[in-house]
Amino acid sequence: MVIVYGLKNCDTCRKALSWLGQEKIAHRFVDLRADGISKSDITRFVKAVGIEKLVNKASTTWCGLADDEKDISTEAKAIALLEANPTLIKRPVFVVGKMIVSGFREPEKAALAAVFGA
Repeated sequence: MVIVYGLKNCDTCRKALSWLGQEKIAHRFVDLRADGISKSDITRFVKAVGIEKLVNKASTTWCGLADDEKDISTEAKAIALLEANPTLIKRPVFVVGKMIVSGFREPEKAALAAVFGA
């Protein structure tokens, strides 16, 4: 079972969910805005994929932050920022057992396909 973290109105998340459905891969969707996300999950994501990959600097949320709020120079600061602003998380995030994948471009899609033989 894949757990997919994202936003229900995110085009990339919808594409990912559609792909999972087409490939008949069992999944559960967690809406970051409606359902929230725990600090422990954010910490796990940061450790797995890194700060730079997980923080979506192209998001409107990031652009709306003051410069002094954009400090992600340490894991602790990045985790605190993502906990306060979960929509800053690069979407979607896939959790398959211990494997965590952020984004849904071809490399991420290939990594998921390899796990499921899709």
